[in-house]
Amino acid sequence: MCPNNNTNPESAPHAPSPPLGQWTTGLCGCFEDPSSCWVTCCCPFITFGRIAEIVDQGRTSCFSAARNYMVLANIYGACLYACTYRAKLRGFYSLPAKPCGDCCVHHFCFCCALCQEYRELKNRGLDPSIGWIANAQKMKGGTTAPPIPAPSMTR
Repeated sequence: MCPNNNTNPESAPHAPSPPLGQWTTGLCGCFEDPSSCWVTCCCPFITFGRIAEIVDQGRTSCFSAARNYMVLANIYGACLYACTYRAKLRGFYSLPAKPCGDCCVHHFCFCCALCQEYRELKNRGLDPSIGWIANAQKMKGGTTAPPIPAPSMTR
């Protein structure tokens, strides 16, 4: 269970962060963060669970996302599940679908895709390894920049 901590990330002070609309690392930059690369290669469901918890802002726990990913991996549905979170992450930061669509990236290069998403969150001031609640507390304390949602349509 993930309690609602009523943290509004938009009210936290903004620290300098990478520009919107650009990935901070390439798809094949796995060895820029060797520890997450090893975890992802050995247990991709752990990395995915950490990413999903942050991207869903605590509404999905690391455990439940990792469990779902592992179950779906047995029926070849994990890439479809994971590509939805890549799309959400891209939406938060207005990132382009590079080098191809989200589902293609996860189907052909799932380890590289997970590593890139994990690095992107870290490079934007979030630490997926500590979970959403700890990141929200850090944001509330003003020690890191919150995720900035993409502008939406208005009337």
